[in-house]
Amino acid sequence: MAENRKKDGFVMQAGILAAAGIICRIIGLLYKSPLTGIIGDEGNGYYGFAYNIYTIILLISSYSIPSAISKVIAQKLELKEYRNAHKIFKCALLYVVLVGGAASLFAFFGAGILVPPNSVPVLRIFAPTIFLSGLLGVLRGYFQAHKTMIQTSVSQIVEQILNAVVSIGAAYLFMKMVANKDATTKAVYGAMGSALGTGLGVLTALLFMLAIYMMNRKLIMQRIKRDVHHKEESEQEVFKMILSVVTPFILSTCIYNLTTSLNQTLYTKIFIGIKGVAEEVASSAYGVFSIKAMTVVNIPVAFASAMSSAVIPSISGCFARGEKKEAKRKIHQAIHTVMLISIPSAVGLFVLAEPVMGVLFPQKESLELAASLLRYLSVTVMFYGLSTLSNGILQGIGKVNVPVKNAAIALVLQTVVIVPLLIYTDLNLYCFVIATIIYSFAMCILNSHAMKKAMNYKEKIGKTYIMPMFSAAIMGVAAWGVYHGMYILIQSNLICLATAVMVAVMVYFVVLIKIGGLTEKELKAMPKGTLLVRAAKKMHLMK
Repeated sequence: MAENRKKDGFVMQAGILAAAGIICRIIGLLYKSPLTGIIGDEGNGYYGFAYNIYTIILLISSYSIPSAISKVIAQKLELKEYRNAHKIFKCALLYVVLVGGAASLFAFFGAGILVPPNSVPVLRIFAPTIFLSGLLGVLRGYFQAHKTMIQTSVSQIVEQILNAVVSIGAAYLFMKMVANKDATTKAVYGAMGSALGTGLGVLTALLFMLAIYMMNRKLIMQRIKRDVHHKEESEQEVFKMILSVVTPFILSTCIYNLTTSLNQTLYTKIFIGIKGVAEEVASSAYGVFSIKAMTVVNIPVAFASAMSSAVIPSISGCFARGEKKEAKRKIHQAIHTVMLISIPSAVGLFVLAEPVMGVLFPQKESLELAASLLRYLSVTVMFYGLSTLSNGILQGIGKVNVPVKNAAIALVLQTVVIVPLLIYTDLNLYCFVIATIIYSFAMCILNSHAMKKAMNYKEKIGKTYIMPMFSAAIMGVAAWGVYHGMYILIQSNLICLATAVMVAVMVYFVVLIKIGGLTEKELKAMPKGTLLVRAAKKMHLMK
């Protein structure tokens, strides 16, 4: 945890965190396929209902803690107020013990009124995880404030590996316990086993982060002892500071993610309550959307989430030092980098939706529907990428209430559209697709406008959007042609998809570099950037 003010390379740190996030999502995809084979779409539906409510409670209680705490502590570290920084850390732990504990109890005892009957036992298994996640979030935020994402990244991978192993094993064993029962009972027990995996994953990551903290405790205490030049803030002042920062973060993140749970509730009430669709049928259909299509969409969004986590302490530090020009430079770098990844990812998912779903979720009865949902949802990768990042930027520059207002406006807009669609049309799951596009696009526009207004920031439209779109369009044509051309010859979905993806990546970056969309300096800022530059020069793409 370096104390100097050298360039922190936040793009590199975001790259580390993004790599971990993508690895976690790949692990998630790999285990969800066999898990779906065990518990089925019906079990996925029960799990999805409980998981969405669990997520909302987690968002309200502690999910935003890492970003909020990293922002506050980063400001203190930039001013070398190490004693106050550590006091904020300790008070944040107390905060999540109280709030997280209350939220866990609410989820456990209130499950009966929060989710449909078959999802109640699933939510109750999720409940203790809310408390553990709060503690884990504070530890992750503490290290992120020091502008190092390695500890968080490793803990995320450890968490996901345990989640995957236990989810599959527990789902199988739980269903064996009720092998003589009906299909619905087995699906419920399978979903319960999957929920248990989430909790044990979080517990393992928490123990890992505690071990890392204890290894660094001696250095932390030495640094605190040397800090004798700053006034120590009282517990009351620290709690006021935490609440003033955490509350807008929580509201913003909560409303930002509330769309999923709100749409799920509307779907349940309208299709089961008004249209008379059986719960198991509605749950199976919803599982295709939430567990399959949205899971794949969220993989490339992981990079934007990582960039947001990395940019908050970095920009907060710039503001604490009064370096607004440097903050603008970092904002441009962050947006440009996120769009370099989000735009081709969206195009790739659009043109290769069916083969991607065929590899990840090969269940034939829902393959066509899952692929179609993914194809239409692919555009939201760009919108969510930019809105997620701009959320972090606005929070980093102190405009913590703006994302709250924007998320509320976007939520109202999508709700006004989805309710009549669900009631008066037969679009079914495609109502969610339309609502997701409206919500993500509205957040993208509102946040971007607020960011430009607050910072007097002008985007470089050509380099940030036009050039990546042009390169991605050519990439999409190449990927589609390679996949379908190879499939005529060998008819292996996995081999054809892997080859198409590799060709797509090469084509995209070759075109992008050739048209000037990516410079040597920008390439070097990325993880393994020097190696990439060397490779580009050997291919005569750069001079």
